[in-house]
Amino acid sequence: MSDGIIAQGTKLEMSTGTGGAVTITAIALGNPTILTAVAHGLSNGDVVTLANFAGDDAADINAEVCVVKNVTTDTFAVEVDSTGKTITDNTDAATATPVTYTEIGNIMDFDVVGDKHNMIDFTHLSSTRSIEKPGIPRGSELTFTMNWTADDTGLLAAEVARAAKTEKDWKVTYSDSSVHSFKGYITNIQGGSGGVDDKVTGSITIHRSGALTLA
Repeated sequence: MSDGIIAQGTKLEMSTGTGGAVTITAIALGNPTILTAVAHGLSNGDVVTLANFAGDDAADINAEVCVVKNVTTDTFAVEVDSTGKTITDNTDAATATPVTYTEIGNIMDFDVVGDKHNMIDFTHLSSTRSIEKPGIPRGSELTFTMNWTADDTGLLAAEVARAAKTEKDWKVTYSDSSVHSFKGYITNIQGGSGGVDDKVTGSITIHRSGALTLA
């Protein structure tokens, strides 16, 4: 058993574009689905859009947006259940197009929160104590404190996304290379806090709108 993950070295990245399509040369059906792409260059936690697969059940995988897991040099897994289905790589014509990311620099600390549930009150007149059950899962807010530098490329891109109210893909990569991936909106960028003989600090708050995936 591991002793745990060292926080030092953790980085926050936000999607800022799309990379070149990776050609899929083989598919192993199952749950998850394993895709082969020689020297694909993808990493655990990357997000890809799948396209141009063939077969009677190709609609179950084409246009799916998936988090990459279980990466080796030439293969990776996606959370698509293709068990018992008819899907092929379309004679090496299928593709996985990755999101590209920009790191938001100078992060000092972070708080990655999982799903939270609204508690539904079922208490009635004959109850001897409150009766509550969890409702549907909801995304939580994630806050990252940073040393403030107004020329940071990632921070500038984040401010554009905040102003445009654009949903983004995010990655938090830890020192052991494990990755939390999620979608979310920037709700606040706080900058310009400081004092005598001190540095300027700020923070970025992201409201997670999708599931938190560990890869």
